[in-house]
Amino acid sequence: MLYGIAAATAALLLTAVLAAALRAPALRAGILDRRRQRPLPLLGGLAVVAVTCLVAGMGQWSRVAPLGEGVGELLTAAAAIAALGLVADVWRLRARVLAAGTAVAAVWVVPYDDTGLPGGLLAVGWIVLTTLAFRGLDHADGLAGTVGVITAFGVGACAAAEVMDGLAVLLSVVAAALTGFLMHNWHPARIGLGACGSLFTGFVLSSAVVFTRAGYALGPSAAVVFCLGAVAVADALLVVLARTTARRPLLRRGPDHLAHRLRRLGLTPPGSVVLLGAASFSSVLVGVLVHAGWTGEGAALWVGGAVVVAVVALVLLRMPVQQPPRTASTQVSGHLRVRSG
Repeated sequence: MLYGIAAATAALLLTAVLAAALRAPALRAGILDRRRQRPLPLLGGLAVVAVTCLVAGMGQWSRVAPLGEGVGELLTAAAAIAALGLVADVWRLRARVLAAGTAVAAVWVVPYDDTGLPGGLLAVGWIVLTTLAFRGLDHADGLAGTVGVITAFGVGACAAAEVMDGLAVLLSVVAAALTGFLMHNWHPARIGLGACGSLFTGFVLSSAVVFTRAGYALGPSAAVVFCLGAVAVADALLVVLARTTARRPLLRRGPDHLAHRLRRLGLTPPGSVVLLGAASFSSVLVGVLVHAGWTGEGAALWVGGAVVVAVVALVLLRMPVQQPPRTASTQVSGHLRVRSG
């Protein structure tokens, strides 16, 4: 218990310092997110990954807080996914490459002895979906970090209930590292999580959920994992439905995520993150209660219903996606067409 508190405190402080130190190198190297109104350096995720691996690795090496069976492999696979994400931040890899890499890592970490082959394959699909969906949450200042912290605490509570002490410590370190990162990522953000940090966080959290539910029946497990990842799934579902109905390419980036639409409804950037954070807390709490047996899996239907209503409502509103500003040449050609007509 005391080591967990000390490890989380160290992770928070180290990440806050390292994220601040990596901002200038990211600017000089041009590792930026240019989708926003102002370019945002993207090495904040590297700080989260490096500190998490360092602190958790020290506990494993010193045997003060061993990670436990399979958790070391999980952290290694997550670090490999983070490295792939860092490459994507620097050289812009295609989404299918990230999906394939995540699938390979997920196949390696799933505990098939406890899940069985059919359950293991479903777990691989869930890890890939959640990891990529979590990357999609990195579209607004503070959103991915906020949802990540809340989810890490929820999954950590599930791990503690299963007496998976090493996994619980790892999740507390992840939550603390994300909290240190949020000191620089809250609106207006000074550094971003990037694919490196968002893929790492999503992979660790989704894999940890699989570990805590391995051996349980499929129905209650599906309810728990859905509740713990409801906000990320809702965001991904909204994007898919909105782009499909508008006949836009699914993999082309655009301002049509949850936070974008909430801002167009009048919320401020911090207000939209607080609202989605509250939604994440509510769904994660339901997931923890279902896992602990304090309520039935039917409670997850309320979370699912809320996700469906919110997504359908935002899609039916048909809020226009902001188009890029017209260039001078486009304006001139437009005037010429009007005059010629």
